[in-house]
Amino acid sequence: MVNGEFREVVIVPAYNEGKTIFEVITETKKFAKNIIVIDDGSLDNTAAEATRAGAVMLRHKVNLGKGAALKTGCDYAVQHGAQKLITMDADGQHDPKEIPVFLATLSQYEIAFGSRKAPKSMPAILKFGNKVLTKTMQILYGVRVEDSQCGYRGFTAEAYRKIRWEATDYYVETEMAIKAGKKKLKHTTIFIETIYADKYKGTTVFDGMIIVAKMVGWRLWK
Repeated sequence: MVNGEFREVVIVPAYNEGKTIFEVITETKKFAKNIIVIDDGSLDNTAAEATRAGAVMLRHKVNLGKGAALKTGCDYAVQHGAQKLITMDADGQHDPKEIPVFLATLSQYEIAFGSRKAPKSMPAILKFGNKVLTKTMQILYGVRVEDSQCGYRGFTAEAYRKIRWEATDYYVETEMAIKAGKKKLKHTTIFIETIYADKYKGTTVFDGMIIVAKMVGWRLWK
């Protein structure tokens, strides 16, 4: 069960991250006592490794998508008294040492968006794609977020209730930002370091095209 004394929880969605999840949780425990991993229908040993590392484990029997996994984790955390929620990826891209910065920021803001500094190791297609998605969201919704696709972010429990998303896939980050803008939540940006592995896992070009299409659809029909 989540430790109610601290009321600060890190949410980590994971799908086939058995090679990295133990180290991610071990490092995260240096900065947060309450860590929830949502095994989103993994076919490997993700659940076993996360449990071995000491995380609270939630499981989807089948793969439902990142958005669904995040919602499962956030719902559980809020139901167990969490007041500050941090979301981060399971593949080692996000440095847990940033967690205290996010938590401190949430004492002044309702939501804190991580923004990836663009290292030389960041694939060029990702740099271009992020700029396109961020600019599209700004044009369609007037929401200015430095890095709309960064999964490292934090929000209060009250903010979560206002931005609770419908997306089950990678559109989750975009939907969060759009709803935060519509609800006029007090938000800020935290610039973070990001480590890119040789084999990148995350939003693809195809995913980006779907996200743009959904943004246009939301603007027309919602």
